[in-house]
Order: sequence, then structure tokens, then C-alpha cells
Amino acid sequence: MIVLLSWFLLFTSQACCQSLRFTCFLLSSFSFSVQAKSKKTLARPGMKNIVLVEGVRTPFLMSGTTYADLMPHDLARAALLGLLHKTDLPRDAVDYIIYGTVIQEVKTSNIAREAALGAGFSDKIPAHTVTMACISSNQAMTSAAGLIAAGQCDAVVAGGVEFMSDVPIRHSRKMRKTMLSLNKAKTLGQRLSLIGSIRMAHLAPELPAVAEFSTAETMGHSADRLAAAFGVSRVEQDEFALRSHTLAKKAQDAGLLQDIVSFNVPGRDIVSKDNGIRPTSMEQMGKLKAAFVKPHGTVTAANSSFLTDGASAVLIMSEEKAVAMGFKPKAYLRDFVYVSQDPKDQLLLGPTYSTPKVLERAGLSLNDIDVFEFHEAFAGQIMANLKAMDSDWFGQTYMGRKSKVGTPPMEKFNLWGGSLSLGHPFGATGCRLVTTVAHRLQKEGGQYGLVAACAAGGQGHAMVIEAYPQ
Repeated sequence: MIVLLSWFLLFTSQACCQSLRFTCFLLSSFSFSVQAKSKKTLARPGMKNIVLVEGVRTPFLMSGTTYADLMPHDLARAALLGLLHKTDLPRDAVDYIIYGTVIQEVKTSNIAREAALGAGFSDKIPAHTVTMACISSNQAMTSAAGLIAAGQCDAVVAGGVEFMSDVPIRHSRKMRKTMLSLNKAKTLGQRLSLIGSIRMAHLAPELPAVAEFSTAETMGHSADRLAAAFGVSRVEQDEFALRSHTLAKKAQDAGLLQDIVSFNVPGRDIVSKDNGIRPTSMEQMGKLKAAFVKPHGTVTAANSSFLTDGASAVLIMSEEKAVAMGFKPKAYLRDFVYVSQDPKDQLLLGPTYSTPKVLERAGLSLNDIDVFEFHEAFAGQIMANLKAMDSDWFGQTYMGRKSKVGTPPMEKFNLWGGSLSLGHPFGATGCRLVTTVAHRLQKEGGQYGLVAACAAGGQGHAMVIEAYPQ
């Protein structure tokens, strides 16, 4: 509480000068164009260049809508098929497949393998599944890069999937123990005794929750406390959320979300766009009540990312292999880092810690970055990170730095919307971020992009992406 109070006192005094200028965001966002610069390349002698050849995703839909009757591997398979269709990649040209997911379907625990077989990949291609909360597909991509860098593979498909329309709901532990014991019972008397021991309380289900096991706190509650600690107002959060939805709608209408592949949902419609993009007004957003810290919290349904179904997939190759196969890569995947910090008071500060580390590894400064794509779990989380990055005190006290990290210019930041508006399928968002950076670098003429994200467990990730010469 002392730490939180000190943050609050320090940052509340800076709140006015840190507040968002929503009108300026909208005026600058689509007129801004990064001029191509003559910057050094991040290629290193003796090391393979690893490239992003293509990236796709299914439309991201709010849970309980059009995808509701599917299974997670159906979405992952659709993303893989979309990638194959978009690249004309021979199925036997892939050496390995890696997928990320968070809430696993028990029937398809290695969803990478099941989706790959369903998409028609050879059963001789190994596949495995990783989980690292909201940066699961980031882990899939960097694992792919590691396999290529080590000379184990030349072409790897990485991706992620999340399906929140049908999450596993378990019996209570006492009920599970009774049911397992029933399977082992050898006599009728033993079975009747076990059945007679069942009480009504045993029938209460265990529902999954987006909560930290180590702290028992939901992520939304943590986001609310973090926003309060950094003096992030409700208005600032609503402004940023409205910015995200407005920019996403502009990008959608302008046809910029080219990573989306249409999906013919069995028994339903053909889905070709995200359905969570809903620009509204500050007045309407202001009517919503606190979702987690009631009644005075500032995190609401409108300034939080929503439960989402969706899948993504990217083709990662060595540059030599990609060129030999006739592909024109979109970008180089350069340096990356993973970070961890206190899951109680710094659960969502991954971008603050990972950004300076990855820039240092790459030998770049914040000013060298032309495109920023940060994962938007909550508007309050984004604003708290920006304030932490802009604080000398936080940099010196918690990060061991001489001065602040610095903040990304908003005219370069999440210009095509983000997780608040596009949606956030936990295991799939990382690939969307990387593919969006590659597309924005091409569109805006920039050379370097930076992806950063927070994740449950107090973890985080950042990656530097370099545009491929056009």
C-alpha cells in the first residue's frame, strides 16, 4: 500500500500534463506518414536473417457470437488454411508448427498438432503448443525464430488461438474425487456408499476466471489499482478506448486490416471482419459503472478488452529459404526480450520494462522507432505504462535507470486500433501485433517497428521488427 500511495501522490500531480489529446490523435493518425530514412540495418555478420513472409488471422469476434458452436482447433485450422491460401505454400515445405493458447480444450491439448492435421499438413511435420498468457503467440514466434537460428529448421508456421465461447467448466474437487472413486468401486455397496456421500455443495461448478493464482486477484481489479496508483483518470481511460475504436473503424473502412482471411463458418455465415469495433461517444461510455472495483473504480466494460474468439498464423523463414522459394518477405524479425516483475503491484507493466531492454539489445533509441504496436489489455494499463515510461522517478526507483524510458509519440502508436477495439483472443494477439507492424511499416515507409505486451504472471515481451526492402 505504501508503494501504491507513493505512485499515486507522484503521478496525480502530473495527470493534467499527461492527459490524452483525443482530437489531436484523430487528426494526426491517418495523415501522418513516416518518411523513409537511411538507417543502419540490424543484420549481424554470421547470423541468419529471419523473416516474416506472411501473417493472417481469422476475424476476431466477441465470444458467444458466430463462432459459438465451433471448437478451438476449428479456428486454428481456418487460420492455417488462410495462410496456405495466401502464400500458395506447399504443405510439405514447412519444417515445424508451433501454436500458442491459454485456456486449453482438454480434447485437443496439443492444439498445434490437431489444427495442423486438420489443415492437411503432413503427419510427418512435428507440432507443439506453448502457453504464456497473453504473449503465447509471441512465444510461438520467437520459438520458431530460435529453431531457424539454430539451423534446425528453415520454415516454421507459428500462431495462436483462443476460444472463449466454450471454456472448460469443472465439477468441484470433492465431486471429481467421488466420480473417480466410483470408477474404481468394485461392489454395488461401495458404489451406493459413494453416491450417498454426494451433497448439494458438491454440485457447484468451478468456473474459470482471469485471475492470478499467486495473488487470487483478477486482472481487471489489478488494472484498476494500477490506474489509481499512476493517477490515470476515468476520462483518460475512456478517451483512449474511444481512440482505439475510432482508429480501428477507420482502418477497417479503409481496407487496411489486410491480415484478415474470411472464414465460412459451418452452418452460419461467411465472416470477413471483426465484430467488436464500436465507436461510441464519451457521454455513452461515461454512463457505464465500474466493472471490478465497485463502486468507485475506473475500469469499465467500455475501456477494457472484451472476451474474444479468434486465431492467427504467420509464416517465418530464413531469408535465404524464402528468397529461394520466390517469396517476398514483409519484414525481418530482429531482437526480442521477455521480462518478469512483481505480479501483485506491477502485473501489467511488461511494456515499460521490456521496451528499453529490447532497444538496448538492438542498439536503437525510442526515436529510431517508426511504428509502435502495444497490446491494449485495458486503457488504464496502457496509460499507466505510458506514465511509468515518462517518469524519471519510476525509472530510477524501480528500473535502476538514470532517467525515464521515454514515451512513444502518439502519432506513431496503435494507429489501426488495438486489442480494446479489434479484440483480444489471448493466445492469438501476438501474431496480430507483429503482422500489423509489418503492414504499417510498408504503408508508412518506416524502417523499424516495436511490439510490446504485458501478460499474466507479471510477465512481458517486446520485439524489434525491421521493414524488408521494397
